[in-house]
Amino acid sequence: MSYSIQNVPLSWRHIKIVAIASLGQLIGTCLATIVSVIIPLYQIVAHPELSSAMQGLVGAMDLIGIMVGSTIIGKLSDKYGYLLFFRLCPLLICVSSIISLLFPSLPVLIICLFMMGFGIGGEYSLDSDYISVLMPSKWEFTMVGVAKAASALGNIIAAGVCFLIVKDWQNADLWPRLMWIMVAISGLMIIVRIRFWQSPAWLMANGKPKEAEVAVHDFLGDDVNIEPAQKMPPSATKLSDNISTLTFIRQNWKNVIFTGIPWACEGLGVYGIGVFLPILVMALGLEHVSCHETQLAHVASSVEITLWISCIILPGFIIGLYLIPKMNGAKQQTMGFFFSGLSLSVLLLAYNNHWSSWISILAFMAFELFLNLGPHLMTYVLPSKVYPVEIRGLGSGIAASIGKIGAVLGVFFIPVLLKGGGSSLVLIVSIIVMMVGAVVTYIFAPKINHSTFKSER
Repeated sequence: MSYSIQNVPLSWRHIKIVAIASLGQLIGTCLATIVSVIIPLYQIVAHPELSSAMQGLVGAMDLIGIMVGSTIIGKLSDKYGYLLFFRLCPLLICVSSIISLLFPSLPVLIICLFMMGFGIGGEYSLDSDYISVLMPSKWEFTMVGVAKAASALGNIIAAGVCFLIVKDWQNADLWPRLMWIMVAISGLMIIVRIRFWQSPAWLMANGKPKEAEVAVHDFLGDDVNIEPAQKMPPSATKLSDNISTLTFIRQNWKNVIFTGIPWACEGLGVYGIGVFLPILVMALGLEHVSCHETQLAHVASSVEITLWISCIILPGFIIGLYLIPKMNGAKQQTMGFFFSGLSLSVLLLAYNNHWSSWISILAFMAFELFLNLGPHLMTYVLPSKVYPVEIRGLGSGIAASIGKIGAVLGVFFIPVLLKGGGSSLVLIVSIIVMMVGAVVTYIFAPKINHSTFKSER
């Protein structure tokens, strides 16, 4: 029996594709979590003279790399194909991680974080594209969301491994060893992508129907074919080659705002707060060690609490995936932003009124829950649904780039805000940003059929 990509039953081949593509999301949050542990080790224990601005720079370097890489690799992949960069990105991450291990210094770390981020940015512009074009229609939207949910595993894996390692350390100068986590994951990515193929949708969009049919058979089996409606004429090919980024933004400004600005707001929550979560935990007085313990013990305790908080991220994604077929995506994102801001408001009240630390930890968990069932999930899914395949790499890359601008600003300014106004100022600014994300999503949301999530604009 012959099937089309759109109506083929879900199989182990689909699960394999999703698992391989999702590793980019996993390694991205792994790196953010590792950096969140390195900064307090480097600052509090190893180098007390590190300024708040330098802390922000270290925390933001991989995000700057993501911002640059997502746009550049997104555009290049539209021109040269997805597969080349799908393999080069983990190789770049692996090499940069090894260099940071071999030459452990702050300047080398900063450069390597940028290069790792550049590779991760490329991952962000490619993985959802691969998944969205190879999944059955019934499962397409859900599987793109599943890929994003893999980022929760990155948080949990990195936080758990870092805690198990750091809790037994007697010397914080061992911090470069945490990069072995990145080497292991990127190495796995290289291996599993050796037997992978070019995107059939990219091949069709570039006037190569025969190659596209072969790729579909390689991915899904000989009984799966491309529907005639999917076979785009050569006139539709390489559209992104003939349009500048500025022209693209001008022509698609509503979708650029809709997919980009909320992603920037979400970036502050995921990366701004995420990268400095152990430091915020200590600033809020939530670690459970006495004041007489060593500074390294305080760091280890804050990483343990970071692990607890990170564990709620995965349930957030699971709930979000459950809601996808039941709720309009823009509404889901708006509500997630709103309740994330509300949770931070409870955390602010708990801190200012000296409530139990468990109330603060639960409020932090509620923030992560709503952030991940709403904006963290939906900002990743939306670009692949509002842009056609011939410009999807560029559209997704621009959205991810704008998102990382917000993340970079959040990561850079949170230590500055923490030094200038304490935890209260950090929380107030974060609440405002969450509410801005909700308002922008509500105003600029295109008319979308929530069952297919295809833009009517």
